[in-house]
Amino acid sequence: MTPAAQDHGPADPVTPDPIPHPTPEPVAPPGATRRRTMGFAAQELRLISALVVILALGLFLALPFVLSIGAVVFLPLVSAMVLTILLSPLADKLAAWGLSNFIASLLAMVVFIAAVLLALTVVLSPAISLYDDLPQLVARVGQRFSELKGSLSWLSRLNDQIAEITGGTSAREVVLASPSMLEKLAVATPVVLLEMLLTIMLTFFMIESRVRLRRKLVLQRQQLDASLKAARVMRAVQDRVAAYILTVGVINMGVGVIVTVGAWAMGVSAPLMWGGLAALLNFVPYIGPMAMTALLALFGLGTADNVLVGLIPAAAYLGLHTVESNVLTPAVLGARFTMNPVLILLALSYFSWIWGVPGALLSVPLLLALTAMVDHLGRPNLIGFLFGEPLFPTSLLDLSEAD
Repeated sequence: MTPAAQDHGPADPVTPDPIPHPTPEPVAPPGATRRRTMGFAAQELRLISALVVILALGLFLALPFVLSIGAVVFLPLVSAMVLTILLSPLADKLAAWGLSNFIASLLAMVVFIAAVLLALTVVLSPAISLYDDLPQLVARVGQRFSELKGSLSWLSRLNDQIAEITGGTSAREVVLASPSMLEKLAVATPVVLLEMLLTIMLTFFMIESRVRLRRKLVLQRQQLDASLKAARVMRAVQDRVAAYILTVGVINMGVGVIVTVGAWAMGVSAPLMWGGLAALLNFVPYIGPMAMTALLALFGLGTADNVLVGLIPAAAYLGLHTVESNVLTPAVLGARFTMNPVLILLALSYFSWIWGVPGALLSVPLLLALTAMVDHLGRPNLIGFLFGEPLFPTSLLDLSEAD
């Protein structure tokens, strides 16, 4: 054996490197992935809901400016929609008697126009003369209240002493001639006639095409559930708005008859006018009866011999309205048409701000239509949404968890 072999000896076997094995990841507990996914979905749904609330609020604030600027177009359109809902049952009943759809729609419009012209004939002609006599009535009311000034004469003396100390001089009274009622009507007539003509034409064509619109809205849906929901929403809106207007119209007509008889018994001039005003103003909640009470008080104080006698017509109407609004109307309408007074006043102020008196008349029917749609499509939980709850009581997450 050579020395080299002795020095090195036999070669050691080469051991291969160990193969690295990946460390196993911790297994997530059952349901953790699903909970994580549902958490992300909940955050995304809340973000989308917040965007929807912000967009709805922006639309609510910006809509009045758009609708008021385009009142010549939007007011006849909205009025025609409300009148279509009101007159469609009458047209359907006339069509069920064998009349053609065109003739039934035309007769429904004729009945409505005749009722409006009758109301204007009864109310408008005496109201114009009463409006022209308004300055004299206001002056007489001032004379009636001057009878009560004796007990407060010390205020007048105090005012004279203050005027002497400050060196004030007696103010001159300047009376400006204001335009009469006829002059104001003459100025506003072209715009009013245009809006009325557009409203009548739109209403007639909407009533005449109501069957085609229903069929198109209901049958041209790709899913049966959507068709059924559309049919229910249309039926609910029409039934609720038409039933409310017709029922309240009958009640207000009864109020007008009672006011007419009471005005005739008290010797008030133009009793038909006062009955018609009471019936028309009663369509505007809260504000209409207040205006009627103020008119009766003004007229009574301006024509009676003393203050107490002059306030009798206003007090009698106020008692009648109290019984009607708190006993008769809730008993007839029931819980179906019960609405939050805050919502009524909000809708009244909102649409009055946009369109004035026509907006006030349309406020409650529009509110009824919106509440009927919301009841079927889902009522948003706005107050709960501020505290972390879903925007809608039954959210998509609840439906997915139920599956």
